[in-house]
Amino acid sequence: MTAEAGRGSGGPATGWNGFQAQFPVLSAYRYLNAGTEGPVPQAAVDAVRGRLDADLNQGRIGAAYLDTLLGLATRARAAYAATMGVSADDVALTESTTSGINTVLGGLRFGPGDEIVTSDQEHPGLLAPLRRLRVRDGVTITVAPFARLSEAVGPRTRLIACSHVSWVGGEVVDVPALLATGVPVLLDGAQALGAIPLDLGTLGVDYYAGSGQKWLCGPEGSGALYVRPDRLEGLEPPWPSYGTVADHGDPLGSALAPTAARLDTSFPPAIRSAWAIASLEVLAAPGWDWVHGRAAFMAGMLANGLQERGVELAARGFSTLVSWRPRADVESEVSRLRDRRILVRSIPSHGLLRASCGAWTSEEDVSALLDAVV
Repeated sequence: MTAEAGRGSGGPATGWNGFQAQFPVLSAYRYLNAGTEGPVPQAAVDAVRGRLDADLNQGRIGAAYLDTLLGLATRARAAYAATMGVSADDVALTESTTSGINTVLGGLRFGPGDEIVTSDQEHPGLLAPLRRLRVRDGVTITVAPFARLSEAVGPRTRLIACSHVSWVGGEVVDVPALLATGVPVLLDGAQALGAIPLDLGTLGVDYYAGSGQKWLCGPEGSGALYVRPDRLEGLEPPWPSYGTVADHGDPLGSALAPTAARLDTSFPPAIRSAWAIASLEVLAAPGWDWVHGRAAFMAGMLANGLQERGVELAARGFSTLVSWRPRADVESEVSRLRDRRILVRSIPSHGLLRASCGAWTSEEDVSALLDAVV
């Protein structure tokens, strides 16, 4: 990617300053931790306030309120689907990446003798649900190197469950190699959804769980799950609710709802939907190509700068994460950098610091971090 493309070619119609102005926190901190929680846009705060004002003054009752709530959910579902490159019919609204993972693992049937293959770079949000299957159902959980995951697949493997982008250092999994095994694939998209270009229809995986609060700058307790259409009937909704059934007049006798909405993990809160919609509109306004391109460009600039300074980097791919091994204790380094108003996080299990670069990241942010590291 050229520097010109990364710096804003095809960027926000309001200009770079207008885009940055949507994120007031940037005036206080160099915000390099969207891999944990993304910065909150002003438009999202306005949307939430508007929703609360409506609830305060008009109440939360009646057909009009229900129609509004379901309408917001429909818009949020469509916005998530657009970031994934799929139909809204194939997307469920969840409460996190992990709730999407649990929806898949809880909706499939496993037993003793079955195997799930995962990697050595997984977040507890995936490993904890896998632990439950091992303890409760006697499933064998095989852990393999991230870069050689497909080689661990055998005749007993029922599912491959791993990250699309590793939370440790930003490596990108070899999806074609996983698909070539013929085993269904569940991807943890926590560090990919909103961060890198996605076209799940072309990618070809069976299940894809993502977060709303990270790269999509949405509320905590938000996310989305994609289920490939031919896999939907094989998933029994693990936490059935109002939206699970097609006939609300006869829930006991009803068939399931015809789309992936049957897998929604809760009745969709209006505030959650309103915030998610507003944040996604802010990011979509300049175009997702620009958002993804600028974030990757800034991460590449940071990685190159660290290498030039002789800093040891963790393996990474074309992603928005950059992790390195500091010369001091990782937690003290997080605190020291925060004192300089630079927000990064530690990966204590690997002895790394990690920076997350977004479209809102400036060259000055990268330079400040490089100066602080050395």
